Amino acid sequence: MALQGDTKSMTLRMEEDLADKVRTIAEVEETTVSNVIREALTELVEQRRNDPEFQKMLKRNMERHQELLSLLADG
Repeated sequence: MALQGDTKSMTLRMEEDLADKVRTIAEVEETTVSNVIREALTELVEQRRNDPEFQKMLKRNMERHQELLSLLADG
């Protein structure tokens, strides 16, 4: 998977057992651990974007943040 545009470096902590499984997937697929994790996160984001319950939660969260921003703007 070729990276395009800006990238961000992040630190990720996970249980040793999960890390071993991710390393194994990367080895079998002849790719990097970073690519395996990127692929999994991309899939998770798409699942959330298509999940009606998550979208309801997101809307409530956005409304709450707008309320808080309005409080700050109004002084």
